Amino acid sequence: MRRASTVVTGMSGALLALSFSQPALARITCANGYQLVQGAWIATPYCQDALVAKVARQYGVAASADAIRNNPNFKRHVCRLIGQDIRIKETCEEVNPTSRGRF
Repeated sequence: MRRASTVVTGMSGALLALSFSQPALARITCANGYQLVQGAWIATPYCQDALVAKVARQYGVAASADAIRNNPNFKRHVCRLIGQDIRIKETCEEVNPTSRGRF
C-alpha cells in the first residue's frame, strides 16, 4: 500500500512539474508603431517595422513585417516607394536619410 501511494505522489509531482515547465505565451502588443511595455507605449524597432509593412500593404506592396525586419535592403526599397507617408516617415529616415539640414 505504501508503494502505491509513493508512485501516485511521484506521478502527481511529475505532472505538476511538467505543467510549470510549459513556455509562457509572450505576445508583443503593437499599435501604430508603439509597443506596450509594462503599461507604457514606447516606440520599438519591432513595432515600427510592423507598421512599415502595414502601410506598405495599404499601398499595394506585398510586404510582411518579417521581410521588413529581416531584410534591410527590402526595407530600404519599401521606404523609397512609400517613405513620405507621415505614419512611417521617421522610421524610413533611418534607412534612407535625406541630407536636408545636415552637412
